[in-house]
Amino acid sequence: MKEIEQVKSISIWVFLVPFVSLNLCLLIITQFHSLFPNQEHILHNTIPYIDGGASISRTARVFPTYLIFKPAMFFTSYLLIKYWFYNKKIILNFDPDNKFINRILFFGIGSAILLTLHSIFLGIHFDNSLYKLFRRVVILLFIIFEIVAQGYLVFNLYKIKEKISKLINIKILKLKIFLVTLLVAVAIASIHIISMPGNKFFKHALEWDFFVAVISFYLLTFLMWKKK
Repeated sequence: MKEIEQVKSISIWVFLVPFVSLNLCLLIITQFHSLFPNQEHILHNTIPYIDGGASISRTARVFPTYLIFKPAMFFTSYLLIKYWFYNKKIILNFDPDNKFINRILFFGIGSAILLTLHSIFLGIHFDNSLYKLFRRVVILLFIIFEIVAQGYLVFNLYKIKEKISKLINIKILKLKIFLVTLLVAVAIASIHIISMPGNKFFKHALEWDFFVAVISFYLLTFLMWKKK
């Protein structure tokens, strides 16, 4: 199936583009301070994955880092839309009567749209409580939609695992299931901590690590489907 080749090809880029762009922004804002006209934007000696020294938005929303991050997120959103449409075709090819396919597409495409919205408004500041709430809701919904879409996808792939056994590495599929389960567990366990004031550094580190875990799903997709 050409759709399998397309999914395999797209998935590695869905992982690489956001991962490389975000860490490039981190490298620039911590090491190349002369590029920033506003020196208040620069960061020093932080590895946010460990010490939570800065949030993702703090790293990517200022000039010139947003010139890298925003286009990368727009491109990632475009790839995500294609990714979910190709997965729909794959599942329907092996399970024509699948009753979850519209939900997979709804949450998958929805996550891409929400990522686009988040990228558009990143770095735009209005002193308005409704606007701030809107931005928080958008990023929260993106996380929810992304995890739900991933969960539905691995559940339905596992249902047809016998039919696609020669096309996939079943161990990687099980690893994807474990990853999604872990993401759900961490998200639920973190609700109380995130909703409470304080714990800034922990929240920042959680944000970076959670982001990498979410996009690692697509790296596993690339590894799961066997070569032609």
